[in-house]
Amino acid sequence: MLDLSPDPRSLEAIETASRDQIETLQLSRLKWSLAHAYHNVAHANAAFKAAGVHPDDLRQLSDISRFPFTTKADLRANYPFGMFAVPREKVVRLHASSGTTGKATVVGYTAKDIDTWAHLMERSMRACGTRPGDVVHLSFGYGLFTGGLGFHYGAERMGCTVVPVSGGVTHRQVTLIEDFGATTIGSTPSYMLSILDEYRAQGRDPSKSPLRVGIFGGEPWTHAMRAEIEGAFDMHALDCYGLSEVIGPGVAIECVETKDGLTLWEDHFLAEIIDSESGAVLPDGAYGELVLTSLTKEALPIVRYRTRDLTRLLPGTARSMRRLERIRGRSDDMIILRGVNMFPSQIEEQVLAHPGLAPHFQIELRRDGRMDSMRVVVEAAVGVEMAAHEGLALGLHKRIRQILGVNVEVSAGVPGSVPRSDGKAVRIVDLRPKR
Repeated sequence: MLDLSPDPRSLEAIETASRDQIETLQLSRLKWSLAHAYHNVAHANAAFKAAGVHPDDLRQLSDISRFPFTTKADLRANYPFGMFAVPREKVVRLHASSGTTGKATVVGYTAKDIDTWAHLMERSMRACGTRPGDVVHLSFGYGLFTGGLGFHYGAERMGCTVVPVSGGVTHRQVTLIEDFGATTIGSTPSYMLSILDEYRAQGRDPSKSPLRVGIFGGEPWTHAMRAEIEGAFDMHALDCYGLSEVIGPGVAIECVETKDGLTLWEDHFLAEIIDSESGAVLPDGAYGELVLTSLTKEALPIVRYRTRDLTRLLPGTARSMRRLERIRGRSDDMIILRGVNMFPSQIEEQVLAHPGLAPHFQIELRRDGRMDSMRVVVEAAVGVEMAAHEGLALGLHKRIRQILGVNVEVSAGVPGSVPRSDGKAVRIVDLRPKR
């Protein structure tokens, strides 16, 4: 692989600033962000008062622990624009979750927010080894999902040639990578494996592709998957972290010269690690749930957002800002299957809406080779003939694919075949090998 380490002269001053300089900037920006939320967001105003705190109570960074958390439920409760700190007319972009489980979570951006986001993505892509003039092939989804457009704006700001392919039609992806000479690709890691399979199916040697950098996010992935991608394509594979509620991709990124965790852009985000059960703040180096506070967002200032992602904070290496260790998983029961987020309740909705099925189901998570797969085990309602079971399974399979956007295996058994529990139902059975 090529050495793509950046010229130190190309780094922004803040990337190599001292801890004192970083924390001084954070404190100044945090004071502004808390006051901005308090004076302009009714939810934040009420939550601060209920917790007995005021923005003026923040005198040092650790004082943030006195302020209340924000959760996804808060965003849903204030749907659609109740969490905005600026008039809707000042919001130039809206993104949102699918809202399959209820009301969507809506996020907004002012023109300055979009500029900040593009700046962070440009910085992130440079840290990964992308350079001005590169051809950037984007297989992330476009639309209300923040992935595609986040990368798009950052690449254009850098001065790259952007190919906004989005996902799907994998044989065409390979053709465009080769014909357009893409040097950087952005996608979910599992979809990159699908592209790898397509290369081989077409009889092409992936190691001879023009790709030099792959930036992957949207789902957890392993070091083994990185090694497979890098070995096959002879390119660098880097991890990218972000979430819509905070800004989108560009919150943290792996640096190509170290690949030892994700550098958190601390000039725009304040990170804490908490115990998921008690909410207590944990010291650096301890595993727990990541909590993020935005420092510069205008439209949607977010205070102590509980990401539910499990990781730990480590000292900086390639940059002086701290690092996030690769995300281990989530503290709740969300399933991430090939870049698509879903909850057992979403599967339950489809089971209950499908005629002929009993309201009992179980989700089995497996690993087929290097890919995760999901099997939904259901049972026919009493009185349904055995001959109809295959049709029931096929119908549910189609429904899940159409509504949730994922392909899963479905098995329909006889009444009583799904295991029962005397207490809380066991919805997820994880049969994947322990890492």
